Amino acid sequence: MLLLALLALTACSTAPAPASLPSPAQRDELQDFSLAGRFSLRQEGQSYTGRLDWRHADDGDELLLSSPLGQGMAEIVSNAAGARLTSADGRTQGAASADELLQAVLGYPLPLDKLADWVRGRSPQGGVMAVDAWGRPSRLHYEDWRIAYEYDSDDPQALPGRLLVERETLLELRLRIDQWLPLARPSTPSPR
Repeated sequence: MLLLALLALTACSTAPAPASLPSPAQRDELQDFSLAGRFSLRQEGQSYTGRLDWRHADDGDELLLSSPLGQGMAEIVSNAAGARLTSADGRTQGAASADELLQAVLGYPLPLDKLADWVRGRSPQGGVMAVDAWGRPSRLHYEDWRIAYEYDSDDPQALPGRLLVERETLLELRLRIDQWLPLARPSTPSPR
């Protein structure tokens, strides 16, 4: 509930106009990434809006949730050692994983590990994917989750620009991704 309380602070604010930034990576090539965008979350009759900056890599995730005007509200950091949420007032909450932390904070599961695949238009095992005329993901159904994709270009390898993530009647999450950046993987030194 801490996260929802933090998000409630931004419920009456309006989001800035969308930025038209290019996507420097192609969908099939993208492993580790950083994205910047906006979100709206509707849950149990409440609506929240804000900004999202997310860095995803094999070794973990860093998410910064901000008000629509950019004031930091919460940071979530997760890696193999566990997950930690730090609120704007400095309070922290931890868990063994990001999924467990989000379950404790939100009161229902929001699978961050699956969301990392979903934003890139990838279907986890057991998911059913539909594609558009360019062969890009248009809809995904995974367990009781439904994801709809929209794109900002006709490029067959374009990354999604907008996602609608729904879980039955519990949650509706809209993401508007303003910028995608691939993260360079550390290079392995060559043997001497």
